[in-house]
This record gives sequence, C-alpha cells and structure tokens, in this order.
Amino acid sequence: MVQIEIDSGSGFCFGVTTAIKKAEEELALGNKLYCLGDIVHNGMECDRLREMGLVTIKHYEMRELHDVKVLLRAHGEPPETYELARKNNIEIIDATCPVVLQLQKRIKRQYDSQNGQIVIFGKRGHAEVLGLVGQTQSSAIVIESFDEVERLDFSRDIYLYSQTTKSLDEYHRIIDYIQSHISPDAHFESFDTICRSVANRMPNISQFASRHDLILFVCGRKSSNGKVLFNECLQVNPNSHLIEDSQEIKPEWLEGIETVGICGATSTPKWLMEQARDAILKMQRP
Repeated sequence: MVQIEIDSGSGFCFGVTTAIKKAEEELALGNKLYCLGDIVHNGMECDRLREMGLVTIKHYEMRELHDVKVLLRAHGEPPETYELARKNNIEIIDATCPVVLQLQKRIKRQYDSQNGQIVIFGKRGHAEVLGLVGQTQSSAIVIESFDEVERLDFSRDIYLYSQTTKSLDEYHRIIDYIQSHISPDAHFESFDTICRSVANRMPNISQFASRHDLILFVCGRKSSNGKVLFNECLQVNPNSHLIEDSQEIKPEWLEGIETVGICGATSTPKWLMEQARDAILKMQRP
C-alpha cells in the first residue's frame, strides 16, 4: 500500500477563500448572484458553485444586465467595470483580493503623477493584468517573460510592477536587466508586488515534491499560478503529473511507487485533493 501525503500548504489563498465565502453567503440567502468571469480557475469548484445557483457571465453580458447583484472575483477589475455597474444600477459585491486592490491603487497613483513607462510583468489578457492595465487607461506595457524586457525604451523612465502571482526569480532577473541597461539620464523604480502567500509556496512545494516518488498536482489548466507551481514540482521531481480531477489518474503511474504527494495551486480546493487521495486508495484495494 502506497503512502499518501496531501500538502498542507496547498489550496485556496486568502483572496480566493474570501471570494468563495462571499458567493456562498449571498447564495445561501436565496438571492440571484452573477459572477463576472470564473470565480476561480478551477472547473470543478466552478461547477459546485453553479449548482448552488451562481451564474457566471462575461463582460459583454454584464452590459445587458440591470438592477442585479454581480460579484467581482479576487483578480480585480478595471475602472470601466465599476462605471458600467453604476450606469446599470448593478450592486457590486467586491471580492477583489486586498493585495491586488493595493497594487491597483499604486499603479493608478503612479499613472496620475508620472510620464514614464509603467511596465507590468504579467500574462496578457489575464483578469488581474487587465484590471492593472485599466488603471493607466490601457497605456501600461505588459511583458510576459524575461525575453520581452529588451523591447522597453531604456532612454525613458521605467516603473516596474508585477502581477501578484508571477515568479519572484524571473522578476528579479528582469529588474537586474533593466538596471544594467537603463540610460544614466532615465529613472528606474521597481516595486515588489508579488504576493508572498503565493511566492512562499515555491520553496515549500519544491521541498514537498522532493520527498515523494510520485507527485499529483491537482489544478485547473487555466490557472497561471498553477502552471508556475507545477513547473517547480516538475523541475524537482520529473515524475510529476498535472491533473484536473481524480478521473485522470492512471493506475500505471502507481507501479513501483512507495510514496505519493498530492498538492495544488492557490485555486485548488482541498476537497479536490482529497478526492485524488481517495481514488488512489480505491485503486490499491484488492
């Protein structure tokens, strides 16, 4: 019988926990509740909340709504979303993560007071990044990776921020590159805006992955944070598999295995990791 350990540090971050709690409280009152985009990048959890009555909508669908309640998820939204809600008499239940909200305010202050380039290290089109770029009337420059940093204008001032769930190591590489290429006549400032509850998971999950023969990383495939954490597992333990649910577990993965580690992203509910554990135990029964 294989030994199974679920990583105690995996699972919902504070922001996601708060958003889901707000949705559950509103739905428990029997109220109709819309959510602008998937409340979390995990299909199974979205299905659970849909069964409770949560209706997920896209931005274009919100334009047709009036006199309803709409929940804004932890990723945050640009100013025009709040303006649309005001025009359509929509009550906003704001579940924007406090870390993201603070970052939005910092970027807005920077935009209002400076003429330099505001640069955001993040994933283009990601909900959080759209909310950040929206603070600058879409003038901010988004770079997705270290490879894109060279296209900045190093003769002009640069103010660098990061999506809260990006890699801390890669962010520091970008900072070092800018510092070594910026013109002596230009000003450069970087702001450490990576969420520590996420960043601290990197060394923790690395240690966890090294302790086991097999790693099952339970995560929605749309999760940016999940991709980063899974790649960390893969570097430490090549015998790591990303799965969305327990049905994807293959019995042959367990052949010759003594220990299995189950972990996940900040968007992975504990119950989903427990399902994976139970599926393995079922496979082990004679």
